[in-house]
Amino acid sequence: MTTPTPTQDQLKALVADAALAHVPSGQVIGVGTGSTVDLFIDALAAAVAAGRLQVPGAVSSSERSTRRLQGHGIAVVEAATVERLAVYVDGADEIDRHGHMIKGGGAALTREKIVADLAARFVCIADASKLVDVLGRFPLPVEAVAMAVPQLVRRFAALGGRAVPREGVLTDNGHPILDVHGLRIADPLAMETEINQWPGVLTVGIFARHRAQVCLLGTLQGVQTLVF
Repeated sequence: MTTPTPTQDQLKALVADAALAHVPSGQVIGVGTGSTVDLFIDALAAAVAAGRLQVPGAVSSSERSTRRLQGHGIAVVEAATVERLAVYVDGADEIDRHGHMIKGGGAALTREKIVADLAARFVCIADASKLVDVLGRFPLPVEAVAMAVPQLVRRFAALGGRAVPREGVLTDNGHPILDVHGLRIADPLAMETEINQWPGVLTVGIFARHRAQVCLLGTLQGVQTLVF
């Protein structure tokens, strides 16, 4: 009898459950944003309800995750009240074999970087389709000040990228997002550093300085753990 091939959602659920092993009981944790993180929040709540984990609170990277955490009765803690988090669990739009990521498909990249900066360890949860050799196939999100958008479009064009404002989307911070198509990001840290210096850029969705230390990857063979 042929075993059914797991769906992408099933692979996401596998890594969401696997991430619980990286959550220290009794400590406030950082929680990211996205469809895989939604499943992690559900798994976290189930573990708390069953008494397998104690989670006094979570620092959330988005209003979406805040609503889901609070809906499960998990307290949401303001980032300003926390000096250090043991772990931050979040997904990625792309991740390379060194733990560098593209993030921001859900428009939460600025808050995600803030929470990631508080964490001693970044655990990325993703399905196997997100693993790439070179970043850039997924359009690079950039949160920007609105008046700088035309200038930034020209700057990205000079790099060979096509920057397109994300229609009808403002971040939780009230700013537009540019999605930059056509980049090949061979040196993520250098490109992140360069773009960060452009006037009008609030956050670029390259996570190289705040790269993952662990990636739990959902594959057809089960959860693969990559350590960087």
